[in-house]
Parts: sequence; structure tokens; C-alpha cells
Amino acid sequence: MGQNWMHRAPRLLLAFLLGTCAATVQAPTRLLAADGPAAETGEQAKLKPAALKPASSIAVPTADSAANSAANSADIPFNDSETQTEQQLLLLANQSRQQAGAQALRLDAGLSHAARIHAQAMLEAHQLSHQFEGEASLPKRLAAMTNLQLDQEGENVALDYSAEGGHEHLMLSPPHRANLLNPAYNVVGLGVVRSGDRLYIVQDFGRALPNYSSTELKDRVATAVNQIRRQAKQSALQRRDLNVADDAACSMAQADKLGTSPVQKLAERFTVLTYTSLRPETLPSEATHAIGSRNLTSFSVGACYSRTDTYPTGVYWVVLSLD
Repeated sequence: MGQNWMHRAPRLLLAFLLGTCAATVQAPTRLLAADGPAAETGEQAKLKPAALKPASSIAVPTADSAANSAANSADIPFNDSETQTEQQLLLLANQSRQQAGAQALRLDAGLSHAARIHAQAMLEAHQLSHQFEGEASLPKRLAAMTNLQLDQEGENVALDYSAEGGHEHLMLSPPHRANLLNPAYNVVGLGVVRSGDRLYIVQDFGRALPNYSSTELKDRVATAVNQIRRQAKQSALQRRDLNVADDAACSMAQADKLGTSPVQKLAERFTVLTYTSLRPETLPSEATHAIGSRNLTSFSVGACYSRTDTYPTGVYWVVLSLD
């Protein structure tokens, strides 16, 4: 993590803070901080849910000086000028993305709520930071506020005097510009909190993936299985439904690990492959050899969608039984 300083004009100071470094705000300043996309990790998918902690129990912890936790706090009040500033930031971001050939960002209310809470925390701490002491990480903060299934997240934070100035200075900084123009991102949350004539700005970016019903998910896995069979020049397998398959998948989600007792019981009768995935049409490379076996005649798919400590923004837990 580094810190670079660049003078653009008299009394104009830009501070570029990467990672979780924080800078004390000293007027008159304009400050920026960017956090790049995380490693690959609408509605919640309508799969059989795991018996896990409710979403409200994944509330965002906050520092002593920050806003109240997401589970207990009331909505942060915003006046018209702050809402208008957020809309201006969205318009400016999408104009820049259009010029760069990237799809427009869709504003998500949940992500915006998360951004506003963090902007308020920065105001109260008089600092720019991506994570205050006692505050949850970015993926967990976003997961607590939205039902979107995200596999990438990124964040820009800044202190400036207007939407136009904030956008201009963010675009002049390579890491902030990279977040704003990242073609993988398709949703954003914007939070602006005013302190006198200055604005604390938070931009929370994400890539939202499609949400699949249980039937859609299993169909995609089945299609992938038979594609591997064709590539191996083997006959298609008969697809069967096992009542215990979904239970086994949800047992993995509940335990937040792949090896569970229900899975082991299935393995006494079948060749069992277990994995987590955000793209059900893509099977693990290790599964190719087992699925291509000439001795197989049938298969079944069990699946469960859940958010866990390991996968705060959600993942599909899949049990593939081969016979």
C-alpha cells in the first residue's frame, strides 16, 4: 500500500490512499482513496435455503466513532442537495464509461445505503478509510445491505467540494479511474455526506451475477455434465433426482465447508463431487475425468445457495452424484 502526493494548483492537495490507509482531513484539501476489485469470490436465488444465520445477523460492525450498525440504525437522512450530488456522480460516471466503451452502472439502493453509512463514518472520524477499526470488510458491508450476488467489489472514497470536482479528481487518479471504468462492474452504490462546504463521497462498485432458481441452476449443471460426456465421446447420462441431494448441499452451506456427514453418506453409494461456484455452467476442471468415465449411467445434482463467513456475498453449494 502506498501514498503519493501531487500538487495541481496552489492550496490544492490530492492524497492518493491505497488499500486501507487513512489520512487525517485538513482543510482546505481534496482527498481520494481507492480500493481495487476483490478477488473472484436482484434477488437472492430461489434455491433451498440453508439453515444459517439470518441476514440481519450479518450486520455491519462499526467503529466507536462511526454510524450505528446496519441492523439497528435508522436510515441516514439526506437532503435534496446530497441526493442530487449522488445523481450527478452517477451521471458523470456513466458518461465517462460510455466514452470508454463500458456498460452503464445501475444504481442499487442497498449498495447506496452501505455507501452512505460508510460516508457518515468517515465524516464522524474526520478521515478517509476503506475500513475503520471494528468495521466489517467491504464485501461484508455490501452483503449486509443488498441481495445482489456479487463476485467482484471495489470502492472509491473522496473528499471534495462538488460532484464535478470529485469526479474530475477521481478520473485523474489511475486506481480510481480503473474502478470507475472497470468494464466488469455493472452496479454501484453512491453515498455523499456534507460537512460544511465539503463532501465525503463513497462509490461502492460491484459485479452482480444472474440469480438462478433451483431448476435453472440444476439444468445448467446438467448441461455442463453432458457437454463433458460429449467431449469424452461417451454417451449422455440419465439424470435422476435424489431427495437427499439438496439436503447434502445445504449441510455444506450450513457448515461452511465441503466435507459433511450427509455428503459422506452419499459417497457410500455414489461417486460424489462437491464444490462451490458462482457460475453453475462451469464445472471444476478436476471433475472432467470422473464425469468422462465409461462406467457411468446416471447422475444427480443437489444445490443450495447461501451466504457464509467464507462467502459473504453468496455462493452456490453443489453436490454432483455419479452412478
